[in-house]
Amino acid sequence: MSGFTFWQYAAVIGAAALGTMLTRFLPFIAFGNGKNTPKYIQYLGKALPGAALGLLVVYCVRSVDYLSLGSALPTFAAILVMAGLHVWKRKMLLSIAAGTAVYILLINIIH
Repeated sequence: MSGFTFWQYAAVIGAAALGTMLTRFLPFIAFGNGKNTPKYIQYLGKALPGAALGLLVVYCVRSVDYLSLGSALPTFAAILVMAGLHVWKRKMLLSIAAGTAVYILLINIIH
């Protein structure tokens, strides 16, 4: 045991559950009942998936050793697969899953 009491654990779990529920239910409360969704929210719904993919790419290439084939090849092959699938199918989860699979496969083959 790490020295925390039952009530401290319960408070942390309760706060996490409340925060999760709030972020899930708030859009339905704010924009439910037939209200029109504001234009800026519609824009965010279109822009954020691409921004999230861009953030993942930057996160992945931040520590790549560009002079090492074992590091650079799997990373950039996965990025190409992910980008190609995203342009072709426009399915974010498919793009991320396929890019991850290619990366893991190549890392295990090369190393």
